[in-house]
Amino acid sequence: MKRRLLAAAALAFVGLAVAGCTPGAEVPTGLPLNTEGSPQEIATGLQLLVLLTVLSLVPAILIMTTSFIRIVIVLSFTRSALGVAQLPPNQVLLGLALFLTVFVMAPTWQQVNELALQPYLQGELSNEDAYNRGIEPVRQFMFRQTREKDLALFVHLARLPQPRNQTDIPTHVLIPAFIIGELKTGFQMGFLILMPFLIVDMVVSSALMSMGMMMLPPVTISLPFKVLLFVLVDGWHLIARSLVLSFQ
Repeated sequence: MKRRLLAAAALAFVGLAVAGCTPGAEVPTGLPLNTEGSPQEIATGLQLLVLLTVLSLVPAILIMTTSFIRIVIVLSFTRSALGVAQLPPNQVLLGLALFLTVFVMAPTWQQVNELALQPYLQGELSNEDAYNRGIEPVRQFMFRQTREKDLALFVHLARLPQPRNQTDIPTHVLIPAFIIGELKTGFQMGFLILMPFLIVDMVVSSALMSMGMMMLPPVTISLPFKVLLFVLVDGWHLIARSLVLSFQ
């Protein structure tokens, strides 16, 4: 009985397929594709595509063109110096880095809002003019934090003529120079943070060896002393103050 039902269903399916392939049969073709359009409509679609692409890259742009790089590196060095792998948690560390970045970048973003965003929203500027005005305060911030040596490196790698002033340096050359400068500065500050805690580790290790307690891990004894030292000197206050002042 089952075989008969399956055979009947197969014959019905074949019949529908044959009917659909006959010249007089109407076959649904799905949604119609509009292949015609004016150049203005095509340009608008391309602009929308570029805008969506830029929006997907906004987190990377905010990280690489702001003070976030240096701040998160210094905070990571601080946690490593303390020797507590999970304290503060990553969410707290990244949150602190984010809000310190907002604090440091607030004057720059305020200039971008006044010079480019608000006039653009009011229809006083075109897309290109708004971009040129808005990128200038960000470029000035990056120029203040970028070393001439790093700029010269990427100008040479890009095979550009010798720039006469900052306007001659393209943004795509300025950004990588700014990034490697921030990495170096962050590691320099992290090294200075590591040194006091390294001295504590060396003192504890020497004391344990002098008492013959070589089987006891020095980290077990030095960790409370490092945390106590960090709390007594109000470490987070000093680090936040140093980070903010390093951009001024």
